[in-house]
Amino acid sequence: MSEPGPFPPTAPPPRRVEPGLYLVATPIGNLRDMTLRALDVLAAADLVLAEDTRVTAKLLTAYGLKAKLERCDDHASTRAAELAIERLRNGEVVALVSDAGTPLVSDPGFVVARAVIAAGLPVHPIPGPSSLLAALCIAGLPADRVLFAGFLPPKTAGRKSMLEDLKSQRQTLVFFESGPRLRDSLTDMAAVLGPRPAAVARELTKLFEECVRGPLDELAVHPKLDGPKGEIVVVVGPGEAEVASAADADAALAEALTRLAPGEAASEVSRALDLPRKPLYRRALELQGK
Repeated sequence: MSEPGPFPPTAPPPRRVEPGLYLVATPIGNLRDMTLRALDVLAAADLVLAEDTRVTAKLLTAYGLKAKLERCDDHASTRAAELAIERLRNGEVVALVSDAGTPLVSDPGFVVARAVIAAGLPVHPIPGPSSLLAALCIAGLPADRVLFAGFLPPKTAGRKSMLEDLKSQRQTLVFFESGPRLRDSLTDMAAVLGPRPAAVARELTKLFEECVRGPLDELAVHPKLDGPKGEIVVVVGPGEAEVASAADADAALAEALTRLAPGEAASEVSRALDLPRKPLYRRALELQGK
Protein backbone atom coordinates (compact mmCIF):
# COMPACT_ATOMS: atom_id res chain seq x y z
CA MET A 1 0.00 0.00 0.00
CA SER A 2 1.44 3.35 -1.02
CA GLU A 3 1.72 6.22 1.44
CA PRO A 4 -0.51 9.23 0.71
CA GLY A 5 1.22 12.36 -0.43
CA PRO A 6 0.80 15.78 1.15
CA PHE A 7 -2.70 17.20 0.83
CA PRO A 8 -3.92 19.32 -0.72
CA PRO A 9 -1.44 19.52 -3.58
CA THR A 10 -3.75 22.23 -4.95
CA ALA A 11 -7.03 23.63 -3.66
CA PRO A 12 -9.50 26.33 -4.61
CA PRO A 13 -8.48 29.63 -3.02
CA PRO A 14 -10.39 30.63 0.12
CA ARG A 15 -13.23 33.10 -0.24
CA ARG A 16 -13.92 36.03 2.03
CA VAL A 17 -16.04 34.97 5.00
CA GLU A 18 -18.98 37.34 5.18
CA PRO A 19 -20.66 38.25 8.50
CA GLY A 20 -23.13 35.65 9.73
CA LEU A 21 -23.59 32.60 11.93
CA TYR A 22 -21.74 29.55 10.58
CA LEU A 23 -22.69 26.05 11.76
CA VAL A 24 -19.35 24.29 11.43
CA ALA A 25 -19.05 20.49 11.37
CA THR A 26 -15.91 19.21 13.10
CA PRO A 27 -14.17 15.79 13.08
CA ILE A 28 -15.82 12.94 14.99
CA GLY A 29 -12.49 11.25 15.58
CA ASN A 30 -10.04 11.65 12.71
CA LEU A 31 -8.55 15.14 12.61
CA ARG A 32 -7.92 14.90 8.86
CA ASP A 33 -11.68 14.94 8.25
CA MET A 34 -11.74 18.69 8.84
CA THR A 35 -12.81 20.51 5.66
CA LEU A 36 -10.89 23.37 4.11
CA ARG A 37 -13.96 25.60 4.31
CA ALA A 38 -14.40 24.85 8.01
CA LEU A 39 -10.80 25.94 8.59
CA ASP A 40 -11.42 29.15 6.62
CA VAL A 41 -14.44 30.00 8.78
CA LEU A 42 -12.76 29.20 12.11
CA ALA A 43 -9.72 31.26 11.10
CA ALA A 44 -11.95 34.24 10.27
CA ALA A 45 -14.36 33.93 13.21
CA ASP A 46 -14.59 36.82 15.65
CA LEU A 47 -16.32 34.43 18.07
CA VAL A 48 -16.62 30.65 18.32
CA LEU A 49 -19.50 29.20 20.35
CA ALA A 50 -18.50 25.78 21.63
CA GLU A 51 -20.31 23.00 23.47
CA ASP A 52 -17.15 22.50 25.55
CA THR A 53 -14.51 25.21 25.19
CA ARG A 54 -11.75 22.85 26.38
CA VAL A 55 -12.50 20.36 23.61
CA THR A 56 -12.69 23.06 20.95
CA ALA A 57 -9.50 24.74 22.21
CA LYS A 58 -7.63 21.46 21.57
CA LEU A 59 -9.17 21.24 18.10
CA LEU A 60 -8.13 24.77 17.19
CA THR A 61 -4.62 24.19 18.52
CA ALA A 62 -4.28 21.10 16.32
CA TYR A 63 -4.75 23.34 13.27
CA GLY A 64 -2.74 26.28 14.56
CA LEU A 65 -5.81 28.48 15.05
CA LYS A 66 -6.78 30.88 17.80
CA ALA A 67 -10.22 32.30 18.44
CA LYS A 68 -12.37 33.89 21.12
CA LEU A 69 -14.31 31.00 22.68
CA GLU A 70 -17.61 31.13 24.56
CA ARG A 71 -19.52 28.23 26.07
CA CYS A 72 -22.74 27.02 24.43
CA ASP A 73 -23.98 23.98 26.33
CA ASP A 74 -27.43 23.13 27.73
CA HIS A 75 -26.95 25.64 30.54
CA ALA A 76 -25.55 28.51 28.47
CA SER A 77 -27.34 28.27 25.12
CA THR A 78 -29.78 31.14 25.82
CA ARG A 79 -26.96 33.49 26.77
CA ALA A 80 -24.94 32.28 23.76
CA ALA A 81 -27.89 33.09 21.48
CA GLU A 82 -28.10 36.63 22.84
CA LEU A 83 -24.35 37.09 22.43
CA ALA A 84 -24.42 35.73 18.88
CA ILE A 85 -27.22 38.11 17.85
CA GLU A 86 -25.36 41.08 19.37
CA ARG A 87 -22.14 40.18 17.53
CA LEU A 88 -23.94 39.53 14.23
CA ARG A 89 -25.68 42.90 14.40
CA ASN A 90 -22.21 44.42 14.71
CA GLY A 91 -21.23 42.78 11.42
CA GLU A 92 -19.06 40.01 12.89
CA VAL A 93 -18.46 36.37 11.97
CA VAL A 94 -19.71 33.86 14.55
CA ALA A 95 -18.98 30.13 14.29
CA LEU A 96 -20.89 27.48 16.23
CA VAL A 97 -19.39 24.03 16.80
CA SER A 98 -20.29 20.96 18.81
CA ASP A 99 -17.70 18.74 20.48
CA ALA A 100 -17.70 16.52 17.41
CA GLY A 101 -19.72 16.21 14.22
CA THR A 102 -22.44 18.44 12.83
CA PRO A 103 -23.99 21.06 15.15
CA LEU A 104 -27.72 21.04 15.99
CA VAL A 105 -28.02 17.22 15.78
CA SER A 106 -28.93 16.34 19.39
CA ASP A 107 -26.99 19.48 20.29
CA PRO A 108 -27.69 22.66 22.34
CA GLY A 109 -26.65 24.84 19.40
CA PHE A 110 -30.22 24.51 18.11
CA VAL A 111 -31.28 27.25 20.53
CA VAL A 112 -28.73 29.64 19.02
CA ALA A 113 -29.56 28.88 15.39
CA ARG A 114 -33.30 29.24 15.98
CA ALA A 115 -32.86 32.59 17.74
CA VAL A 116 -30.61 33.93 14.98
CA ILE A 117 -33.06 32.82 12.29
CA ALA A 118 -35.94 34.44 14.19
CA ALA A 119 -33.93 37.67 14.34
CA GLY A 120 -33.65 37.65 10.54
CA LEU A 121 -29.86 37.31 10.55
CA PRO A 122 -27.86 35.09 8.14
CA VAL A 123 -27.13 31.45 9.02
CA HIS A 124 -24.83 29.27 6.89
CA PRO A 125 -24.11 25.52 7.09
CA ILE A 126 -20.53 24.33 6.81
CA PRO A 127 -21.12 20.61 6.17
CA GLY A 128 -18.69 17.89 7.10
CA PRO A 129 -18.36 14.94 9.47
CA SER A 130 -21.53 13.35 10.83
CA SER A 131 -21.71 10.15 12.87
CA LEU A 132 -25.33 9.69 11.76
CA LEU A 133 -24.43 9.64 8.06
CA ALA A 134 -21.23 7.69 8.61
CA ALA A 135 -23.12 4.93 10.43
CA LEU A 136 -25.80 4.81 7.73
CA CYS A 137 -23.11 4.38 5.08
CA ILE A 138 -21.61 1.26 6.67
CA ALA A 139 -24.71 -0.31 8.26
CA GLY A 140 -25.76 -2.13 5.11
CA LEU A 141 -29.39 -1.14 5.66
CA PRO A 142 -31.80 0.91 3.50
CA ALA A 143 -30.89 4.60 3.63
CA ASP A 144 -33.49 6.05 1.25
CA ARG A 145 -36.01 6.74 4.03
CA VAL A 146 -34.56 7.42 7.48
CA LEU A 147 -35.96 8.56 10.82
CA PHE A 148 -33.38 9.92 13.26
CA ALA A 149 -34.67 9.40 16.81
CA GLY A 150 -31.70 10.72 18.80
CA PHE A 151 -31.17 9.33 22.30
CA LEU A 152 -33.73 6.98 23.81
CA PRO A 153 -34.93 7.66 27.39
CA PRO A 154 -32.60 6.27 30.10
CA LYS A 155 -35.18 4.03 31.83
CA THR A 156 -36.78 0.87 30.41
CA ALA A 157 -40.38 2.11 30.69
CA GLY A 158 -39.61 5.31 28.79
CA ARG A 159 -37.54 3.49 26.19
CA LYS A 160 -40.24 0.92 25.48
CA SER A 161 -42.91 3.62 25.26
CA MET A 162 -40.87 5.58 22.69
CA LEU A 163 -40.07 2.41 20.74
CA GLU A 164 -43.77 1.51 20.62
CA ASP A 165 -44.43 4.92 19.05
CA LEU A 166 -41.74 4.21 16.43
CA LYS A 167 -42.75 0.59 15.79
CA SER A 168 -45.18 1.38 12.98
CA GLN A 169 -42.69 3.55 11.07
CA ARG A 170 -41.47 2.03 7.80
CA GLN A 171 -38.17 3.87 7.69
CA THR A 172 -34.74 2.88 8.87
CA LEU A 173 -34.35 4.11 12.46
CA VAL A 174 -31.17 5.72 13.79
CA PHE A 175 -30.37 6.22 17.47
CA PHE A 176 -27.48 7.63 19.49
CA GLU A 177 -26.56 5.69 22.61
CA SER A 178 -23.92 5.54 25.33
CA GLY A 179 -21.82 2.49 26.12
CA PRO A 180 -23.21 1.81 29.63
CA ARG A 181 -26.83 1.86 28.36
CA LEU A 182 -26.28 0.03 25.07
CA ARG A 183 -27.05 -3.48 26.30
CA ASP A 184 -30.36 -2.45 27.94
CA SER A 185 -31.36 -0.39 24.90
CA LEU A 186 -30.72 -3.25 22.48
CA THR A 187 -32.69 -5.60 24.75
CA ASP A 188 -35.68 -3.24 24.76
CA MET A 189 -35.41 -2.71 20.99
CA ALA A 190 -35.50 -6.47 20.42
CA ALA A 191 -38.49 -6.83 22.75
CA VAL A 192 -40.53 -4.10 21.06
CA LEU A 193 -39.32 -4.11 17.44
CA GLY A 194 -38.59 -7.83 17.09
CA PRO A 195 -35.57 -9.36 15.29
CA ARG A 196 -35.14 -6.58 12.76
CA PRO A 197 -31.75 -6.32 11.03
CA ALA A 198 -29.57 -3.74 12.75
CA ALA A 199 -26.04 -2.43 13.08
CA VAL A 200 -24.12 -0.93 15.98
CA ALA A 201 -21.33 1.45 14.90
CA ARG A 202 -18.78 2.80 17.35
CA GLU A 203 -15.55 4.80 17.31
CA LEU A 204 -16.33 5.91 13.76
CA THR A 205 -13.30 7.27 11.84
CA LYS A 206 -11.01 6.34 14.77
CA LEU A 207 -8.34 3.66 15.07
CA PHE A 208 -10.68 1.08 16.60
CA GLU A 209 -13.69 1.77 14.34
CA GLU A 210 -16.15 -1.10 14.50
CA CYS A 211 -19.57 -2.01 13.08
CA VAL A 212 -21.38 -5.07 14.42
CA ARG A 213 -24.32 -6.21 12.28
CA GLY A 214 -27.11 -8.70 12.90
CA PRO A 215 -30.71 -9.13 14.12
CA LEU A 216 -31.60 -7.07 17.18
CA ASP A 217 -32.12 -10.14 19.37
CA GLU A 218 -28.60 -11.36 18.56
CA LEU A 219 -27.01 -7.94 19.04
CA ALA A 220 -28.68 -7.69 22.47
CA VAL A 221 -26.53 -10.60 23.71
CA HIS A 222 -23.42 -9.99 21.58
CA PRO A 223 -20.31 -10.04 23.82
CA LYS A 224 -18.69 -7.11 22.00
CA LEU A 225 -21.65 -4.88 22.86
CA ASP A 226 -21.59 -5.24 26.63
CA GLY A 227 -20.73 -1.70 27.73
CA PRO A 228 -18.31 -0.76 24.93
CA LYS A 229 -16.43 2.52 25.05
CA GLY A 230 -16.82 5.37 22.61
CA GLU A 231 -19.60 7.18 20.79
CA ILE A 232 -22.24 4.75 19.51
CA VAL A 233 -24.81 4.88 16.70
CA VAL A 234 -27.49 2.17 16.40
CA VAL A 235 -29.13 1.70 12.99
CA VAL A 236 -32.28 -0.44 12.82
CA GLY A 237 -33.81 -1.62 9.56
CA PRO A 238 -37.46 -0.88 8.72
CA GLY A 239 -40.11 -3.34 9.84
CA GLU A 240 -42.15 -5.30 7.35
CA ALA A 241 -45.56 -3.87 6.52
CA GLU A 242 -48.37 -5.85 8.10
CA VAL A 243 -50.99 -7.07 5.62
CA ALA A 244 -54.51 -6.23 6.77
CA SER A 245 -56.81 -9.23 7.19
CA ALA A 246 -60.25 -9.59 5.62
CA ALA A 247 -61.74 -8.94 9.06
CA ASP A 248 -59.73 -5.73 9.37
CA ALA A 249 -60.96 -4.60 5.95
CA ASP A 250 -64.59 -5.41 6.75
CA ALA A 251 -64.41 -3.53 10.04
CA ALA A 252 -62.87 -0.49 8.38
CA LEU A 253 -65.42 -0.58 5.55
CA ALA A 254 -68.35 -0.93 7.96
CA GLU A 255 -67.21 2.15 9.85
CA ALA A 256 -66.52 4.16 6.69
CA LEU A 257 -69.95 3.27 5.24
CA THR A 258 -71.63 5.03 8.16
CA ARG A 259 -70.19 8.26 6.79
CA LEU A 260 -69.50 7.76 3.09
CA ALA A 261 -70.90 6.31 -0.12
CA PRO A 262 -69.46 2.87 -1.12
CA GLY A 263 -66.96 4.31 -3.62
CA GLU A 264 -65.62 6.89 -1.18
CA ALA A 265 -65.50 4.34 1.64
CA ALA A 266 -63.50 1.95 -0.55
CA SER A 267 -61.03 4.72 -1.46
CA GLU A 268 -60.53 5.71 2.17
CA VAL A 269 -59.94 2.14 3.36
CA SER A 270 -57.66 1.46 0.39
CA ARG A 271 -55.40 4.33 1.43
CA ALA A 272 -55.53 3.47 5.12
CA LEU A 273 -54.80 -0.26 4.79
CA ASP A 274 -52.76 -0.19 1.58
CA LEU A 275 -55.19 -2.55 -0.17
CA PRO A 276 -56.49 -2.46 -3.78
CA ARG A 277 -59.63 -0.36 -4.19
CA LYS A 278 -61.70 -2.49 -6.60
CA PRO A 279 -62.14 -5.53 -4.29
CA LEU A 280 -62.93 -3.16 -1.44
CA TYR A 281 -65.61 -1.44 -3.52
CA ARG A 282 -67.23 -4.78 -4.35
CA ARG A 283 -67.12 -5.76 -0.69
CA ALA A 284 -68.62 -2.41 0.32
CA LEU A 285 -71.58 -3.06 -2.00
CA GLU A 286 -71.98 -6.55 -0.50
CA LEU A 287 -71.99 -5.13 3.03
CA GLN A 288 -74.78 -2.76 1.98
CA GLY A 289 -76.74 -5.64 0.44
CA LYS A 290 -76.45 -4.31 -3.08
